[in-house]
Amino acid sequence: MAESILFGVAENIIGNLGSLLLVHDFRLLFGVKDELRKLKNKISRVKDVILDAEEKQVTDNAVANWLNDLKEVVDDVDDLLDDFSTETMQREVMTRNKMAKKVRIFFSKSNQIAFGLKMGHKVKEIRERIDSIINDGKYFNLIPRASLGETRVRSRESRETHSFIRKEDAIGREKEKNVIIERLLDTSVKESISIIPVVGIGGLGKTALAKLVYNDDTLKTHFELKLWVCVSDDFDMKKVMENIIRCETNRQMDEVQTNRQMDEV
Repeated sequence: MAESILFGVAENIIGNLGSLLLVHDFRLLFGVKDELRKLKNKISRVKDVILDAEEKQVTDNAVANWLNDLKEVVDDVDDLLDDFSTETMQREVMTRNKMAKKVRIFFSKSNQIAFGLKMGHKVKEIRERIDSIINDGKYFNLIPRASLGETRVRSRESRETHSFIRKEDAIGREKEKNVIIERLLDTSVKESISIIPVVGIGGLGKTALAKLVYNDDTLKTHFELKLWVCVSDDFDMKKVMENIIRCETNRQMDEVQTNRQMDEV
């Protein structure tokens, strides 16, 4: 499942489980209703950290594996709900069809009980798997996020980054890093100022890739000066340029000096 799709599927499952819990017939016998209620609560808990996990999986293989386990169990819950839905539709068809009295025997009391027992075991098994996934997820310090909108708002806020790169962030990014470095060192480029954008949806690891490029030894020896600049979506270009110049010169400047150096840049 792509980014945020898993979050949406989990939300739909929670809603469907809530609807199923309102049903008071044979399907919820033998503790099935109690297990479904527990399952709904567990999925609600794990859903809140899905968005953070999807961002962290780019640079953390353990989180990626954890997400894969979660996706599998979410798929199984979805299949489970399909089983309940199919059973309901079959019963409705047989109830309406007066010519199907013999077939309707299939839905006798004994068969209803058998179905309830079977589904009870399935729900419990899935709920226990989610319990295990939740316990494993505690090691990743995942941050709960209530909605996709909340993620976007947080992303728009001033989210300061730094140029330090962890070893685990460097895994599997050599190809992309080398492509960018080759472009930076391309002598055939005529422009005095080159811009190489790194674009993509949130959580792909764009910042981690930029850090890898920034800290590469080849660039350290090629460029006399390197600066890491972080800006939010809402920024003042003049202020950004002033801070860059002040960082380079390591001193305060009056407005005339600042404007002159900005023109030079």
